[in-house]
Amino acid sequence: MENTDILISGGGIAGNALAHWLCRAGFTPTVVERAPGPRPGGQTVDLRGAGRTVVERMGLLNRAKALSVDQRGIAMVDARGRVAARMPVDAFGGEGIVSEVEILRDDLANLLHEAALPGTRYLFDDTVTGLAEDADGVTAVLEKAGPRRFGLVVGADGLHSAVRALAFGPEEECVRPLGLYTSWFTVAEDMGLDGWFLMHNAPGGLVASARPGRLAGETKAGLSFRSEPLALDRRDTAAQRDLLARRFAGAGWEVPRLLRAMREAPDFSFDSVGQVHLDRWSRGRTVLLGDAGYCPTPLTGLGTSLALVGAYVLAGELSAAGGDHRAAFAAYDRLMRPYVAQAQQLPPGGASGYAPSGALAIRLRNASMRAMNRRPLRNLLAAQFAKARDIDLPDYALAAVP
Repeated sequence: MENTDILISGGGIAGNALAHWLCRAGFTPTVVERAPGPRPGGQTVDLRGAGRTVVERMGLLNRAKALSVDQRGIAMVDARGRVAARMPVDAFGGEGIVSEVEILRDDLANLLHEAALPGTRYLFDDTVTGLAEDADGVTAVLEKAGPRRFGLVVGADGLHSAVRALAFGPEEECVRPLGLYTSWFTVAEDMGLDGWFLMHNAPGGLVASARPGRLAGETKAGLSFRSEPLALDRRDTAAQRDLLARRFAGAGWEVPRLLRAMREAPDFSFDSVGQVHLDRWSRGRTVLLGDAGYCPTPLTGLGTSLALVGAYVLAGELSAAGGDHRAAFAAYDRLMRPYVAQAQQLPPGGASGYAPSGALAIRLRNASMRAMNRRPLRNLLAAQFAKARDIDLPDYALAAVP
């Protein structure tokens, strides 16, 4: 590989982690990110299993723990705020629904961004609009920066990946929708959660949640609902907020409070929920990483682990192959494929278990959660949580902390 410049589309967890490892392996990464800077906001993400091992090999685990959110566990509440079921954070050895180490998405992304500097070049407020490959490399056309030459291109740009669309085809051929939409935002007040992640289900497949933030006086909120595909502009946040207000009208609990805060939240995000399934994650000199290639959905709790582990394996195999992308991409696929297949298996009930449609289904789901610490459900859930560590991570030479 004569041209060691590698373009990474996407400056989130996957892209920043890959940039860090590529620098350690002697490559020169450039990250292009559509946002004007590191993206703010997002809920907590888990550091569990092999993903936590990767962060430890980066030398960042102690810093990540220092940024983690103090949470006591998850509890289901009814319309009056009464607890119907709960699971403490120490359940399943600290790797249950709420894990022992949970960090806000933007805190982790920023930590990885800092770790990728100074060897990584960042191009914010830009995106990839064209790819032209030849025998020696790839000419990537950037919307604002124009054409640039790279040895390889990595799509780490999420569920709606621009790189995947250019190299693999339309989104509808790659993404399997789950019939679920979700939004995340910050409430600029302390809701008195006492350290608990509270979740409320209402008939109609509605889910409202509130969990502690890292900073005093803030709460991280979510609103999700089941629906057939909607024709919405992903960038029309006003229409998205209006839709949520209509859907959640009269839902009970703290929903009116959340809807008021949603209107003003600067970090509001809204998206469909879907899984990405592809027979291969590379075409020529272009390869996909994280949600762009194998999004498991937030329902599994394993998207962060897949992003971190995928970045480590991809960079490690490129290093081990001396830059031979054909050998490296094949090894990356071979090592990651079983791990991804396990991670993409949804927990019991899938979307309907997360967002039951009727009052009876909600009561049955809460009853099952109360039984999760007893057999046979305990064994079933333990197998789901164990998937995070279900890969034998290679010990690449680049893994030694400098």
